[in-house]
Amino acid sequence: MITTKNITKSFGSVQVLKGIDLHIDKGEIVSIVGPSGAGKTTLLQILGTLDRPDGGEVRVDGVDVADLSTGQLSEFRNRHLGFIFQFHQLLPEFTALENILIPAYIAGTTKSRAQERAQELLRFLDLSHRAQHKPAQLSGGEKQRVAVARALINHPSVILADEPSGSLDTKNKDELHRLFFDLRNEFGQTFIIVTHDEELARITDRTIHLKDGMIEP
Repeated sequence: MITTKNITKSFGSVQVLKGIDLHIDKGEIVSIVGPSGAGKTTLLQILGTLDRPDGGEVRVDGVDVADLSTGQLSEFRNRHLGFIFQFHQLLPEFTALENILIPAYIAGTTKSRAQERAQELLRFLDLSHRAQHKPAQLSGGEKQRVAVARALINHPSVILADEPSGSLDTKNKDELHRLFFDLRNEFGQTFIIVTHDEELARITDRTIHLKDGMIEP
């Protein structure tokens, strides 16, 4: 599913990643933990093709992403990967439904198919009654569930999440964590989650510990 070999990354004179070897299987829910500055977000961005490593190899679904042009990489990312961030990043002028539909339209999905998929996700996430509401009218938990639906709209094989529950209260945090497992069971996605939340890390299938740019044994 996702394999990296000897990934390195530096910013200026600071080496942030120091030879990361990693294999994540289809359908796994994996957490990445470590102190601030350990390289967690940088690794997630490289796995999600949002950044390129200085050295090493990244394969997603068997594709060596270094072989893709900028345009091909953008298309690959939109079709194969979904992203969830700490802050939902919803566009305030659009409704929940419209926000969810954006990646589908970018991918060239027909309006009818995109609408059908969005409605399916809204039902699954218990958001059908909120479809026509704008982000300012939604609770924090609802906004993050809309962001989850947006990440899922194109049937991605991998969901990458950076502190997805960091801005939520305990109740919404617990619901979001359960949702990841429900989604894996329903749709078969792989989840890679950067988190400081010890409870979330504890319940994932596997936890990768990063420290000083290296995976701790």
